[in-house]
Amino acid sequence: MKQHFRSVVAHACLSSGALLMLIPLAWMILTSLKTFTEVYREPPVWLPQKPMWSNYVEALTSFDFALYLRNSLVVVILAITGTFLSSAMAAYAFARLRAKGKEAFFILLLSTMMLPAQVTVIPVFRMYVSFGWINTLYPMFVPAWLGVNVFAIFLLRQFFASIPQDYVDSARIDGASEWAIIFRVFVALSKPAILTVIVFTFMGSWNDLWTPLLFVHDQQLYTLPLALFCFLSKTIGVRGVQWELMMAASAIVIIPLIVVFFFSQRYFVEGITMTGLKA
Repeated sequence: MKQHFRSVVAHACLSSGALLMLIPLAWMILTSLKTFTEVYREPPVWLPQKPMWSNYVEALTSFDFALYLRNSLVVVILAITGTFLSSAMAAYAFARLRAKGKEAFFILLLSTMMLPAQVTVIPVFRMYVSFGWINTLYPMFVPAWLGVNVFAIFLLRQFFASIPQDYVDSARIDGASEWAIIFRVFVALSKPAILTVIVFTFMGSWNDLWTPLLFVHDQQLYTLPLALFCFLSKTIGVRGVQWELMMAASAIVIIPLIVVFFFSQRYFVEGITMTGLKA
């Protein structure tokens, strides 16, 4: 009886927390269906009198959504691919290869996670200027191919370290190269951790406003976050910001995030949990 009561209380607390977290999402969707007058009504109203689905059509036709979606997809796909390859190789090196000072170097690598990106923005900007990368998409995905995602390296390294050495020895006896061991043994046995890295990379790249805001000036190269940022200024009218259009455009942009997390949540949670428990 006591255990049942604790379970009910725990589920009630978790459900309350989930509902609390969903309130901003619900407000955004309901606002996207309101009229301009209903958005600014005092006191605020939750439900629109008549859902204005035309807000979505107007929002999508107010800027070149297809172009910005294509730019975002290009950046996201290349960033995910680069992060996966570079992080897997770096994690394998830290987990299995023998090298003097490896642990000290790994600690030094983890310490870079405490360094905010804003601290290095000036030297990074000057470096990209010397490369000729300003006003291109390169700054948004090329670093991913160079192993800059320290969290991904740490996550995979923890998982790789837990894989029995017997698997590696068996693969070497069968004549497998180091590349085959990485991708046919470690990557194949670490699907939850790999998927966790992919989800995190997707969310970070899809929502990234900071990088394109700094390095991209041509509207033809805008990604969706930067396009939404500029779209906000276009919705400002004489009577105020047309938040119903802004919320409609934002709701469309977050749909891929919701879909990806919905279909991968089981593996995502498994990857986080198992990686945290493994030595």
